[in-house]
Amino acid sequence: MAKKIFLIDDSQTMLMSLKGRLTLAGFEISTAEDGMQALEKLNAGLKPDLIIADINMPNMDGIEFLRNARELVNCRFVPILMLTVLNTAPERRAEVKKIGATGWLVKPISDRDLIDMIKLVLPSSRL
Repeated sequence: MAKKIFLIDDSQTMLMSLKGRLTLAGFEISTAEDGMQALEKLNAGLKPDLIIADINMPNMDGIEFLRNARELVNCRFVPILMLTVLNTAPERRAEVKKIGATGWLVKPISDRDLIDMIKLVLPSSRL
């Protein structure tokens, strides 16, 4: 059974790129365009094995999404990787990790780095 990855990003280009790459790698992909839409989908019953969320989004950014997602019973232990274009300061990373982020991905991310990170947080993935 394919692992389910939930991608959250306001950039349609980024969503299409990640979705295409991860679908080819054998994952089942769901998407949302901001944190509010993502929370709606999670509250409606979506149960991903991994969430990848952009930090900078309109309506609800990735950090606020992370805070809210960690309060949901079905997301307490789901790995959440934060996606950013910025090489974020160590203090900021520590703050976001304390809120519940599992790790970081910095855009642009190569296919190899993306798959390596997924293998790290989903060790049972067959890639």
